[in-house]
Amino acid sequence: MQDSFHTEHTPIVSGAWRRTARGAGLLAEDGSVAASIFAEMSALAARTGAINLGQGFPDEDGPAEVLEAARQAISDGVNQYPPGRGQPVLLEAIARHQQRFYGLTLDPGSEILVTAGATEALAATILALIEPGDEVVTFEPFYDAYGGLIGLGGGIHRTVPLRAPDFQPDLDALRAAVTDRTRLIIVNDPHNPTGAIFPRETLELIVKLAHQHDALIVTDEVYEHLTFGAPHIPIATLPGAWERTVTISSGGKTFSLTGWKVGWLSAPAKIVTAILAVKQFLTYVNAAPFQPAIAVGLDLPDAYFAHIAAEMKGKRDVLATGLRAAGFGISVPQGSYFIVADATPLGFTDGAELCRRLPELAGVVAVPIAAFCSPTHRAEYAPLVRFAYCKKVGLLEQASAQLAAFNPR
Repeated sequence: MQDSFHTEHTPIVSGAWRRTARGAGLLAEDGSVAASIFAEMSALAARTGAINLGQGFPDEDGPAEVLEAARQAISDGVNQYPPGRGQPVLLEAIARHQQRFYGLTLDPGSEILVTAGATEALAATILALIEPGDEVVTFEPFYDAYGGLIGLGGGIHRTVPLRAPDFQPDLDALRAAVTDRTRLIIVNDPHNPTGAIFPRETLELIVKLAHQHDALIVTDEVYEHLTFGAPHIPIATLPGAWERTVTISSGGKTFSLTGWKVGWLSAPAKIVTAILAVKQFLTYVNAAPFQPAIAVGLDLPDAYFAHIAAEMKGKRDVLATGLRAAGFGISVPQGSYFIVADATPLGFTDGAELCRRLPELAGVVAVPIAAFCSPTHRAEYAPLVRFAYCKKVGLLEQASAQLAAFNPR
C-alpha cells in the first residue's frame, strides 16, 4: 500500500528543469532526464578499466608554486567567504594578465568578476542578459552547457554549423543566423569540441553583426593559452568590441587544476554589475584559498605559458599519430584539449555506438561529437568522435597502441 500511495500521489515535478534538460539534449521522449554523455562514458571507463580519453581533465597536477600558494593560503586562514566580486589579489592579477597578453586595460574593482569556474560565469551572464524569447546564437557543435543555460533562461537557441575538416563557419550562414531578435552571440574560441580557432575575419564579422543588430557578445576563452601556432585573439581587443563583449575564462585548463573551479569574466562596469546581480544568488562566492593561488599562476613568467602550449601540442601529435595508425580520419586541432576523429574509414557511421564499444574493442573511451549537437544536425556529425589528449604521454602512447591493435581492417 505504501508503494501504491507514493506512486499515485507523487506530485508532477514541473518547472524550468525541463527546458534546461531539453536545451542540453538530455530530455528523453518519456520525459525522463538522461545522463550526460560524459557521465555515461566516464562510468563506462571506470567499469571496464578502459583508458578515459572522453572527459577533458588532466591526469597531472598544475605548477608547484600554485599548489603551494593554496596550501599557504589555507594555513594563513584564508578559509571564509571572500568578497563578492572576488579577492582583490586575484582581480588585480586578472587585470595584469589581460594587459600583459592582450593589451586590455581593466579596472579590477568594477570590470572583473570572479566566478565558480567558467560555467558559472556563463550561467550568470546568460541568465542576467536574456529575456524569455530572446535568441542566442552559438556555433555547432556546442559545449552542452550553452544549450542547457539558454533553455533555463527561456531563450531560443540558434546555431551556425562548423563543418569538418576545418570546422570553420560559413560566413553567410553566420550573417543569416544573427538578426534583430538576437540578444547574445556566444563564441567559444579555441573551440570545444573541435579544437578550431576562428580567424580574425570571422571575429570581425561577429563584432560587425553585434553592432548591426544591437547584440552582446559572450566569449568562452578557457583554452586561451593552449593554442598551437595560431595566436589567440580575444574579441574584446578588436575595434568596437569592448563595449558589448563579456570575456570569460578560468584557471582550470591553463594550470591543470580543473577541480578548483576558479573562473572569471570581464566587461564594461555596467554589464558586470548586471551579471553580479544574478551571480550573487548562484554560488554567492567560492574557492577562498584557491583565489590567491590562481593569482600566483597568472603572474607566472611568459615561459610557463609557452611551455604548456608546446607540451600540449606534443601530446596532440602523439594521439594524432595513434589515431591515424588505427585508421581514423582526423582533423588536427589548432588548440584546446581535444581532437576529432572520423570513424567512417573503420566502417562505423554511428560515433555513439563506436564509443560504447571502444572499451571492449580497444580499451579506450571517447565521446561522440553528436552529443554536442542539436537534433537538427546530429546526423551530420554522427561518425565523428572526440578524444582528449590532456593526459600523460605514456598513457597516450598506450591508448594509441591499443587503438592501432583494434584496427578492423
